[in-house]
Amino acid sequence: MTKNQKFALVTGCGKGGIGEALVKQYTSRGVHAIATVLPNENHDHLTEAGITWFPLDVTVEKSVIDLKQNILAITGDGLDILVNNAWVFLSFLDPFSRSGLADYGYTMTAIDTDVEAVKRMFNVNVFGPMQLVHHFHDMIIKACGTIVNIGSIGGVVPYMYGSSYNASKAALQHWSNTLRLEMSPFNVKVITVISGEVGTNILKNDINRELPEGSYYSPLAAEFKKHVQRTPTQFTDRFEYAANVVAQSLKSSPTAWFWYGSSTSVIRFFDTFGWRTFFDFVFYREFNLGKVRTAHLARMKTEM
Repeated sequence: MTKNQKFALVTGCGKGGIGEALVKQYTSRGVHAIATVLPNENHDHLTEAGITWFPLDVTVEKSVIDLKQNILAITGDGLDILVNNAWVFLSFLDPFSRSGLADYGYTMTAIDTDVEAVKRMFNVNVFGPMQLVHHFHDMIIKACGTIVNIGSIGGVVPYMYGSSYNASKAALQHWSNTLRLEMSPFNVKVITVISGEVGTNILKNDINRELPEGSYYSPLAAEFKKHVQRTPTQFTDRFEYAANVVAQSLKSSPTAWFWYGSSTSVIRFFDTFGWRTFFDFVFYREFNLGKVRTAHLARMKTEM
């Protein structure tokens, strides 16, 4: 490799996902892209494209440490770009789709949440990126590099049935905010990507989830089932998304929050100029919460 060769590590590069599109885009821009996939996950799509890849489970520290040794053997001592993507395919309309790697979402009302399931989600969606940065920060500092954290508009708006997922994205995004400040003395850039709907060919992992028996939201059981089985109709092509994220990451002065993908423009506008409960009104109607209120009032009358 030449002295001027740039290196980009992208986690979560399963077939058909955002990560795969990102490493292919970096490669087309002359960057040596290094991909990760879950241990035992298919990697033929990367091998056939001539992309360097390694196994990684972001929730296992030894896996991260082993990855670092492999990266050092390739780059020498620096890393120009780290893209924390392993834990998510992000979306506003469909925030629980599966990526090819370690994706974890949880579709459920806040009061009916299985907390143990959510702990696993936070391990993947929040602590995974933290662990990558903890172990790779010295390499990134040496390269005066860039960290890209893939967030979601789910972390901005109160999307129904997504309280836990949204919380994990909000945590990541605000951690990324502070990371940007703390890394600034070292000339390391941190980009938080606020992603909208991005199309992949991977099925949802919550397709068979149902509301628990006796839930206060039982009047919406049919709607909930339809929600988890829906097929998004409006989304941004993943290669278009990747091209724009990669271009942003290669800038000398990238934007702090980079909004891209279906629905991001309207969400950004109303988050900036609307009142704080604006989306309460929108989602109350969209998810037919009036039906829950009517059932609740009727139940209270029978109990009086």
